Amino acid sequence: MRLIQRAVLLLFTCFALSALTACSISSVDTARPTAEAREVAALAQQIRDLGPEVDSAEASRAAQIAYEYTHQLSRQYEIIDSPLIHNAKVNAGLRERGLCWHWAEDIEARLKQENFRTLTLHRAIANHDKPLRIEHSTAIISRAGDDLYQGIILDPWRKGGVLFWSPVQEDHRYEWYPRENVLAYKRGELSEVPKQLIVVQ
Repeated sequence: MRLIQRAVLLLFTCFALSALTACSISSVDTARPTAEAREVAALAQQIRDLGPEVDSAEASRAAQIAYEYTHQLSRQYEIIDSPLIHNAKVNAGLRERGLCWHWAEDIEARLKQENFRTLTLHRAIANHDKPLRIEHSTAIISRAGDDLYQGIILDPWRKGGVLFWSPVQEDHRYEWYPRENVLAYKRGELSEVPKQLIVVQ
């Protein structure tokens, strides 16, 4: 009997937590407005500011796609909850996609379709070495030839389907490492994770 009572209490607690979380972001998640022109313009300008070699039209196109594709993925992933609640749904098999690395993978793939000449896409991982925090992945766009640390984070996961962007050097929430280095470290091919990209043969 006590086991049943505990199970019911646990289910009620999870339901209440989900309801409160959903309510706290309902104004964002139910509206899902198309990105306002000024937001797209601000990101485009930030991309242009990466350097004089960046083509203005490519910067505009990258910014527009980043916002529009974020909204498209939000609908495809069926995002109605906060990021952590949605993660739980994916891990429980209730949703197919929507973990941070899904967002990063899909945004990167979509932007790479444009075959930019003056821009490059990167992938990065944070918290691989912090057992008390969940690992986080993101896509980063930079000027062609620059590494990810001179780029701009494109992170739709962080705000639950609303694009967050920031220069990497100004993101004080996460310490980013090249994805390839983190994966090589996990495979035992590197003894530590350097910030400079190392491709293990």
